[in-house]
Amino acid sequence: MRALALLLALAACGREEAGTPEGEAAIAQAEAAPRVACAKGSAELGPNCTVERAQGEDGLTLTLRHPDGAFRRLLVTTDGRGVVAADGAEPARVTVTGANEIDVAVADERYRLPATVQGQSPAR
Repeated sequence: MRALALLLALAACGREEAGTPEGEAAIAQAEAAPRVACAKGSAELGPNCTVERAQGEDGLTLTLRHPDGAFRRLLVTTDGRGVVAADGAEPARVTVTGANEIDVAVADERYRLPATVQGQSPAR
C-alpha cells in the first residue's frame, strides 16, 4: 500500500458564544473555515463540511463538521495509513484517488481530503 502523508493546511475555529464580539468573530471564522467535500449515504459529494485542526498528544486531529451539526474526528497518522477514526467504533477506510487527494469513508459518511501520496509528485 502506498504511504500517505497528509498536508492539510486547514484553519482551526474557535468556540465562543454568539452575541459577544468574540462569538461573532468565531462565527465569521467558522463561515470562512476551509471546506472539504463530504456526503452522507448516497448523496453526492459537495464542499459542505468545515474542518477544524487540533494538535494533541496523539498528533493532529481533524474535526469535520457537516451542515446539520454532525461531526467526525479523524487522527492524521504518520505510518502510511493517512487518517484513522479518532473515536467511535467504525474504522476509517482510506482510498487514494489521486496525487493530491484521498477519499475517507466512516460508516455512511464520506470525505474527500487534500493529501500528498508519497512517491508521487504533487500537481502544480
